[in-house]
Amino acid sequence: EVQLVESGGGLVQAGGSLRLSCAASGFTFDDYAIGWFRQAPGKEREGVSCISSSDGSTYYADSVKGRFTISSDNAKNTVYLQMNSLKPEDTAVYYCAEASILQRWWDRDEYDYWGQGTQVTVFS
Repeated sequence: EVQLVESGGGLVQAGGSLRLSCAASGFTFDDYAIGWFRQAPGKEREGVSCISSSDGSTYYADSVKGRFTISSDNAKNTVYLQMNSLKPEDTAVYYCAEASILQRWWDRDEYDYWGQGTQVTVFS
């Protein structure tokens, strides 16, 4: 059974940093795509970033480019999202999700399994 568990969310002042973790189990961690999504109150869930094990590619939404970095530690079956220079508009519940076949990393329908989410709140 595939399981994804996010952690690392919290309350942070604008300009600060957080590192989210997505601990994965139940699938081969050398053949995957893991995406990070976020959902703010009253808004659609949106793609933030993705990492693909097939070629090591990483992808970012324009709104987070240059501030967020996605990485993976295959030995720990964990994907990270380092978030720097946080802004109040980054406030949301952040989810990680796994896809076995991925063409449109930003499309939530491409992902098969989801974690429970972790809250990130950025105050000014």
